[in-house]
Amino acid sequence: MARYVVERTFPEGFNLPMNDAGAETCSLVVSNNAEEHVTWLHSYFTKDKTKSFCIYEAPNPEAIRQVARRNNLPVDHITEVSVLDPYFYK
Repeated sequence: MARYVVERTFPEGFNLPMNDAGAETCSLVVSNNAEEHVTWLHSYFTKDKTKSFCIYEAPNPEAIRQVARRNNLPVDHITEVSVLDPYFYK
């Protein structure tokens, strides 16, 4: 499965509550993603939470776009990436 970085902008900032409601939201996202064989691995946010960089495994960028629409998430840019692990050289 290919790996992608998905860049997103949240002009008002991203807020996911750290409670049962937030956990429920994440579960719904994961469930919606599974329908298109998309796996959300993790996300990085800027300090002001207006920009995110999410790591996904997916069959193609269009599958990511489809689940983003279903999950009401913006998509600015999708880049296919590969992993460079510094421990590879030891």
